[in-house]
Amino acid sequence: MVNSSVAIAPRVESLSSSGIQSIPKEYVRPQEELTSIGDVFEEEKKKDGPQVPTIDLKEIDSEDQEVREKCREQLKQAAVDWGVMHLVNHGISDDLMENVKKAGQAFFELPIEEKERHANDQASGNVQGYGSKLANNASGQLEWEDYFFHLVYPEDKRDLSIWPKTPADYTEVTSEYARQLRSLATKILSILSIGLGLEEGRLEKEVGGLEELMLQMKINYYPKCPQPELALGVEAHTDVSALTFILHNMVPGLQLFYQGKWVTAKCVPNSIVMHIGDTIEILSNGKYKSILHRGLVNKEKVRISWAVFCEPPKEKIILKPLPETVSETEPPLFPPRTFHQHIQHKLFRKTQDTLLTKKV
Repeated sequence: MVNSSVAIAPRVESLSSSGIQSIPKEYVRPQEELTSIGDVFEEEKKKDGPQVPTIDLKEIDSEDQEVREKCREQLKQAAVDWGVMHLVNHGISDDLMENVKKAGQAFFELPIEEKERHANDQASGNVQGYGSKLANNASGQLEWEDYFFHLVYPEDKRDLSIWPKTPADYTEVTSEYARQLRSLATKILSILSIGLGLEEGRLEKEVGGLEELMLQMKINYYPKCPQPELALGVEAHTDVSALTFILHNMVPGLQLFYQGKWVTAKCVPNSIVMHIGDTIEILSNGKYKSILHRGLVNKEKVRISWAVFCEPPKEKIILKPLPETVSETEPPLFPPRTFHQHIQHKLFRKTQDTLLTKKV
């Protein structure tokens, strides 16, 4: 049982269902951000302007060399231009993806008291479990989302004691999805390696291989928001991961900052959204992009997304541009750092930026 005397951070879901007409000030974005936040349903309908590429992986291993090369080239080009894409015909069945989504949704439909049994303890550094963002001291800003976070692969590193027991098939379907995603990650990394003129297995090895690359799943739950034009589900950021794979419940919200404008991703049926993260951007010396992105919320529909971050070990590997990506005309764009140092550096920079903007 949860100790009811422990003060629990208010869940965004509680705020949303309380009937409030205006959101607490901690959730209101700064003025300079508000000008770019529009109605996500209107934004998604826009046909003009750049669109996130859709990459069909059906021919990725085709016997026909020309067909295979063309498919791989399209994926590489999307990684160079955008750093994000919708993957279709990726080899993971619609049924399995549907079952993962049903299981996650069923967990979030449980009463809040039930979900609190899985609450994480961010203060003690334990981020696995059910949670909401705590204000970081610099900005005091909050995001309009609750989440469930857990390591899903390698299997021997999981802590199944914190995984939802309801619904009953949660562990089974989530574990199978993680296994299949791990294979897909290998395939993608090999194509990206070849695209840099490296041996096929090089990037996989550089991010930790089968033993060390961690797959962390974060189910993002964005409740209906009474003032969506003032809030964000997730503030603008780049992923620190090597790759990120995302499922969603077909409610729009993801926006990418491309060529100086926010572009809203369409909802492509049966696709997996894939981001190139900072880790691959660093190893490729900026040839592959880690794109700035954020999540909008809305008044009418709950949005849920399932993000799986493929992350290198925190301390074991020094991340820096691979020698083959560096030359006299293309010097290294990133200093050597461990994955942990990279995360700390980003947090420090963000804190500095916030303090500077507050002084202005």
